[in-house]
Amino acid sequence: MTRHRLLTAATAAGALLLAGCGSGGDDGSGSDNASGGGGSDFPSREIAYIIPYDTGGSTDPIGRQHAQGLEECLGGSVIVENQPGASATIGTGAIVTADPDGHTIGMTTSSAVGLQPLVMGDQLPYDSAEDYQPLIKLADLPTVLTVRADSPWQDIEDLVAAAEQDPGAIRVSVSGAGTTPDLNVQQLNQAAGIELTSVPFTGGGGEALVALLGGEVEANAGYAPSVQAQVEAGELRVIGVFYDEEYYAFPDAQTTSEAGYDDAALPVGYYSIAPNDLPDDVLEELVSCSEDVLATDEFQSFAEEQGYIYDPITTDEVREDIQSYRERYQPLLDIIGG
Repeated sequence: MTRHRLLTAATAAGALLLAGCGSGGDDGSGSDNASGGGGSDFPSREIAYIIPYDTGGSTDPIGRQHAQGLEECLGGSVIVENQPGASATIGTGAIVTADPDGHTIGMTTSSAVGLQPLVMGDQLPYDSAEDYQPLIKLADLPTVLTVRADSPWQDIEDLVAAAEQDPGAIRVSVSGAGTTPDLNVQQLNQAAGIELTSVPFTGGGGEALVALLGGEVEANAGYAPSVQAQVEAGELRVIGVFYDEEYYAFPDAQTTSEAGYDDAALPVGYYSIAPNDLPDDVLEELVSCSEDVLATDEFQSFAEEQGYIYDPITTDEVREDIQSYRERYQPLLDIIGG
């Protein structure tokens, strides 16, 4: 994993450049690739920003925050489109196969682009990070393990002990089969020698959380943005974090490493991507604006409050990061039956 850094508003480098980011203007290079977009004409119409999950959960909020910042920076309309399903591969595929003119971009996750190609193979319109254009990494996010406030379990060790007594009886809702929360549950099963039942929901993290609140399951593996409000309201309690160090969003929660399960600590990465073969000037504009958006106090304050871990790398570094996730996912295929 590359350069995880905690978000602080102090790293914003002042109010940086949104006002000077240009309204889709020329970058001065004189480039005007005829394949689309280009120069001062970009954006020439509204930009579709695809998020491959439903509203709610953890992916939708940070995607919308990025889209809002891009709209201000580019000086054109950026419309969010939620296209959930198939462990985020439907929306991701729609981005990858869009016309390469910069008017369809979006976000994806490390599991959608790192794991699912290993599982689904030729069923997807993409395999590696060479099959699309990375723009920027938005953040990493550890999975958190949450129970209702009336649950007797206070930490991971309590949950493991209960699972040892009644194999398969404890149900854990997750945001989809083969997603990072699902993998974390499977990893904990393997590392602890227990049998938690992972229950995937196609509607994403929001639907999985509702299942916990409604008593359909005993626990939820999700993310801080999804659960913070309910935790603060006293409805839910975070009993663990799938991470190898203290997580600033829930510093009192036991980590899997503290519980003795170092192999069950895989976060999710969030990336903004576009189709391959963008015109050079359009690519430069999208990357530059994305960097400026992530450098603002507004974005960083939002992300810190939501529990995201800052890592604003771009283009080729994103490709390397996705490959590192892919290498970590490969040994997990036997666990999930891939």
